[in-house]
Amino acid sequence: MKELLRTLIDIPGPCGFEHEVIRFLYERLKDQADEIRVNGLGDLIVTKHGAFDGPVLAVSAHTDEVGFIVKKIENSGLIRFEKLGGHDDRILPAQRVIVTSDNGPHPGVIGTISAHMMKFDNAQMIRNYRELYIDVGAKDKTDAEAMGIKPGDYITWDSPMRDAGSTRVYGHAYDDRCGCALLVNAFETVDFSQVHGTLIGIFSTQEEVGLRGAHAAAAELRPDVSLAVDTTAVSDTPEGMMDHTLALGDGAGIKIMDASLIASKAVWKYLVQTAESEKIPYQTEIFTGIGTDAGALHMGAGGVPTGVISVPSRYAHSCIEMIDLEDVEACGRLLNAFILHMRSKEDFAFL
Repeated sequence: MKELLRTLIDIPGPCGFEHEVIRFLYERLKDQADEIRVNGLGDLIVTKHGAFDGPVLAVSAHTDEVGFIVKKIENSGLIRFEKLGGHDDRILPAQRVIVTSDNGPHPGVIGTISAHMMKFDNAQMIRNYRELYIDVGAKDKTDAEAMGIKPGDYITWDSPMRDAGSTRVYGHAYDDRCGCALLVNAFETVDFSQVHGTLIGIFSTQEEVGLRGAHAAAAELRPDVSLAVDTTAVSDTPEGMMDHTLALGDGAGIKIMDASLIASKAVWKYLVQTAESEKIPYQTEIFTGIGTDAGALHMGAGGVPTGVISVPSRYAHSCIEMIDLEDVEACGRLLNAFILHMRSKEDFAFL
């Protein structure tokens, strides 16, 4: 799982530019699937039938990561950019990025003032991202254009996976390459000769800009029950707003509510029961500062009972997201067990 995750985060794919991630996943899963296709928005839809009749389960993991896009090249060769997805302007300066053009990747840095200039600046000011720029080492605009850089090129964090302690790793794009790795793992490790029903995997696009891929998939699929597999922000560090209800290393998150979803009571209770029966460590999640593909899935097909399995994460939407691989393992065990335990769509009925 760790090496699959490393491979996935090394493939750049911000919102709207998920093509290489989707291509990798298609090649990885084409021999595992009964049906596999890519829809017009880029969602990869993978279907695998179990040996027995049962419910149709849709599981979504989004392939996009937060990033940026080239807006303008200044005469100086410095690059102005727009955001793809949600970022905190406070953490952008001095971070390493990669600008990907048709000519390939170009390492760069989001510029910042020298510490020697601080006494001439307002130390309390947070610069809006529109005031910032990316420096790829170009001497001027002509030099930048000779590199192949142009408006519309995409930009991602330059932060590969690194170990932190015995079970933790940090890097970028764990949101939601973790979910992608877990869904791939389900297709590759679940014994479908024991499955009652059908698994439809949705590797969605453009989640970070409004769950767009999940909306497109929800409009055409008619599952009996749905899950999203995504990361979630923990609250276990010392900042004042943290309430210590979710912690790194405490197991899989089972969502009850977020900003996009009040989870189906039947689904989240089923997840809890499954975790307890399989002795999988878990923690329940009520956090209104986040949303997932489940926000779109539960409103598709006339309404679908929907829940979420969450991988706990620190420093979300930054270049140094941190996860615990034991939590990832717990989420994988829970997803696989859910697939193997399900028997009837009536188990997830509202009444």
